[in-house]
Amino acid sequence: MAAGTAGPTANEYISHHLINLTVGEGFWTLHLDTLIMSGLIGLVVFGLMWMAGRGATLVPGKFQAFVEIVVEMVDKQVRDTFHAKSGLVTPLAITVFIWIFCMNAVDLIPVDFIPRFLELFGVHYFKAVPTTDPNATFAMSLSVFALIFWFNFKYKGVGGFIHEVLTAPFGIWLAPVNLALRIVEELAKPISLALRLFGNMFAGEVLFILMVLLAGAWTWDALFTSSLSMFGHVVLSLGWGIFHILIITLQAFIFMMLTIVYLSMASESH
Repeated sequence: MAAGTAGPTANEYISHHLINLTVGEGFWTLHLDTLIMSGLIGLVVFGLMWMAGRGATLVPGKFQAFVEIVVEMVDKQVRDTFHAKSGLVTPLAITVFIWIFCMNAVDLIPVDFIPRFLELFGVHYFKAVPTTDPNATFAMSLSVFALIFWFNFKYKGVGGFIHEVLTAPFGIWLAPVNLALRIVEELAKPISLALRLFGNMFAGEVLFILMVLLAGAWTWDALFTSSLSMFGHVVLSLGWGIFHILIITLQAFIFMMLTIVYLSMASESH
């Protein structure tokens, strides 16, 4: 390439794809791309599910049958894991699983597709996968964290919850030890939920970016023509994308199951 038109270096290319579209400063910085994509995905997906439910018939079509299969699968997991009575857990589990799965699935879109399109409108930084942003994963895990305490108070009462915190598992004579262990246990729940989802999705996104760079490196070194480089990129991305379908599904399922388990633990006395 001529001087002045050279493309970005590998570090610049990677950094460009890992910078959020933000507004504000300091603590009040908002990641607009995360908010826009997560909100848009939620509106589209749950809007379609609402339409499927509203127009449900005795002889379901393909989309209605698919929605029913997913709902029945999640409902079975809730009935097998959560043994108390609650009208919240099943809808919450369905929301968590489908929303996280669809946000994860954005990672299957080619890494340059959405950013390049938005550059036409003057938007130069945009991370399209919300779950590669720890702010999003921690927001969801902290919501589950708040529900854990609400379920504790609902099913055990304030007195019962305090008694459990101070006496389990070693008895009242080791109340300080019990309290310390309980604090560590409760804090570990939202942290593990958030970091597990973020870490897996962030790593997958970086791998897709590196595959684009690898295909470009073949072209720059003149080992292959541009068409062969594109072919190599497609083959690598397709192979990782097929495997990544398992990852995005598994991460959504794990987040859902841990949410159910944590709420089940909060509703049971120890």
